[in-house]
Amino acid sequence: MPARSAARPAATTTEPSADCPLCPRLAAFRQEWREKEPAWHNAPVPTFGAGDAPLLIVGLAPGLRGANRTGRPFTGDFAGDLLYATLIEYGFARGEYRADPEDGLTLTGAAITNAVRCVPPQNKPVGAEIATCRPFLSATIDANPKIAAVLALGRIAHDSVLRALGVRLRDAPFGHGAVHELDGLRLYDSYHCSRYNTNTGVLTEAMFRSVFARIREDIGCT
Repeated sequence: MPARSAARPAATTTEPSADCPLCPRLAAFRQEWREKEPAWHNAPVPTFGAGDAPLLIVGLAPGLRGANRTGRPFTGDFAGDLLYATLIEYGFARGEYRADPEDGLTLTGAAITNAVRCVPPQNKPVGAEIATCRPFLSATIDANPKIAAVLALGRIAHDSVLRALGVRLRDAPFGHGAVHELDGLRLYDSYHCSRYNTNTGVLTEAMFRSVFARIREDIGCT
C-alpha cells in the first residue's frame, strides 16, 4: 500500500480568494473575461458539497462557459450533464440538475472540486499553475476527517491528487477503473467525462457508471 510522504505541499486555506494573484496568466485571463462578461462568476470556483463528505471528486479546471460562468463545478457544460446525471443515479446527488447553480441540486455524501480552481486558456493549465494551486487541494483533503475516497477525473487530476497526498506517481499509475489503496483512503480513476472523450469513445456512459457503481459498493452513500 503506497504511503503518504511527509514531503507534502504546505497546507493553506481550502479556497483561494476571489482575486487570487498566484498564477499571473490565469489572473489576466480571468480579468479579460470579467471585462467581456461582467455578469459571469469569473473567479476561482469553490468546492461544491459538504466539507465532511466521504467522496471527493476532483476534475481538471473550470470550463470557460461552464463553471467559470456559473460558479459551480461542472455546471453549464457537457461534462456536468454526464457527471450530475450519474451522481443522481448512484445516490450521490439529489434533485434535478438544470445547469444552473440555483437549480436546488444537492450532493449527498460527495463533494466536487478541481485541481486548478481558475479557468485556464484553452482549458489547458500549465504545470506551474497546477503546482501552485495544489496546496488548496491538499488543504481540502486534509480538512475532511471523514474522507474515504477520491475520484480523479483524468490523469492530471490523478497526478495532482497523488502529489497533494505526497504519494509517488509510480506507486499508483493512472488507469480508467483503477483503484489505489492509499494510506487512509482509496483513489479511484476515470477518464474525464468531457464531450471529446465521450464523442470519441474513449469514455462511454457505461464505463463511467461502472466507476460509480464500484465506489457505491465500497463506501455506500449517505
